[in-house]
Amino acid sequence: MNKILVECQLFNGLNPDEINDLLSSITYQTRKFTKDELIAQAGSEAQGLYILLRGSVRGEMVDFSGKVIKIEDIEVPRMLAPAFLFGKNNRYPVDILANNDAELIFFHSSTFLRILQLNQRVLMNYLNIISDRAQFLSAKIKFLSFHSIKGKFANYLFSLKRHNMENDILLPLSQLKLADLFGVTRPALGRIIRELHNDKIIEAKGKKIVILDKSRLIQLMK
Repeated sequence: MNKILVECQLFNGLNPDEINDLLSSITYQTRKFTKDELIAQAGSEAQGLYILLRGSVRGEMVDFSGKVIKIEDIEVPRMLAPAFLFGKNNRYPVDILANNDAELIFFHSSTFLRILQLNQRVLMNYLNIISDRAQFLSAKIKFLSFHSIKGKFANYLFSLKRHNMENDILLPLSQLKLADLFGVTRPALGRIIRELHNDKIIEAKGKKIVILDKSRLIQLMK
């Protein structure tokens, strides 16, 4: 387990022996879940911190129409909702379910607070993590504010282009995973990409996207 935790951002800078010494001074549990089993329900109190040791889980929410929107997949060895552990409204913002058989380590809130008191490096790691999560959620809210699929796809392309001065973009996700991210079906997303291609706004060749008309693409986000 310590070999997995050493890769966790929370324990960045600690070696397996240091993690072992830290864990030996506190109590914790390991919990197992089967595929599609609910790990945490949206609105329920976050009584402690989960770290994924095995498998994969997802965060999803249901809108007012009953449509399920996947927020993100969480892989080993990430934490679950670390930014919602403390505060007046420390409740899970989304449902968290297992994508497959999963195993997690669980620290009760009081135990986790003890860890932060025992190790300053872990404390600083945690503060950096929740700051990063706040920035991620801010970007996610902005993304979801785009009502059209074209607007969401255009925003996604520009988010990738931000780190690349060229107009050539290689999509890191498949169309299926992108469709899940956008909360639409894969055929609907594929149709939008074809329309943008036929309108000569972009050139699409598999995962490679070339922005042909930047101004028209920006208009889709307005």
